[in-house]
Amino acid sequence: MLIKVEKLTKDYINEEVVTKVLHGLSFTIDAGEFVSIMGPSGSGKSTLMHILGFLDRASSGSYEFDGRNVNSLSDDELASFRNQKIGFVFQSFNLLPRTSVLENVKLPMLYNTKVTENPSKRAEKVLDQVGLAHRLHYFTNQISGGEKQRVAIARALVNNPAVIFADEPTGNLDSKSGTQVMAILQRLNDEGHTIILVTHETFTSEHAKRIISMKDGTIIDDKPVIHRRFAKEGEMLK
Repeated sequence: MLIKVEKLTKDYINEEVVTKVLHGLSFTIDAGEFVSIMGPSGSGKSTLMHILGFLDRASSGSYEFDGRNVNSLSDDELASFRNQKIGFVFQSFNLLPRTSVLENVKLPMLYNTKVTENPSKRAEKVLDQVGLAHRLHYFTNQISGGEKQRVAIARALVNNPAVIFADEPTGNLDSKSGTQVMAILQRLNDEGHTIILVTHETFTSEHAKRIISMKDGTIIDDKPVIHRRFAKEGEMLK
């Protein structure tokens, strides 16, 4: 078991006004799973992802990651854990402007004290995995949206994380580019990577193997995908 969450809550306090966002969530995720966390805007799915990805802390309840009690980690330990164990892919790409594709992908390795591989060689390897070996020295403003998201996936992969979180990864892409991104995520899962996809779209969520459905800060359903969708990467990535 990689992730175990019990009775997790999250409250935000602003000028003594308490806003309850998550209401006692409990679930587990095993290593190697591909799980979608799906729900409409305001359902709490992004807040949950931030807690699972060590970007925020729960207000109460317990969170264990790979047998480790996350609640007991200091802020520095949390940051180190996040850098070494988690890869993020965001809707807005979050790439550095006026910086090469290669340098963007190398960035997480600069903060990882456990790196043993040459950063440039490792970055080249993961860029090849997402079909961008021919774009190494392009600047991020010289590539398409679909290519930017594939750079973001390569960057998420570079530290060989335990989990890749993909937050609305197709939200800014056309349907063809979005399909290619989902195909890459499915392939990475087939290769053993744990993928947690956050989305508001039923169509996108059905590319996973399991869907945790949220509404108003609670889990309303948690079940395997019966009719799973499969995306194809196509000629562009060869």
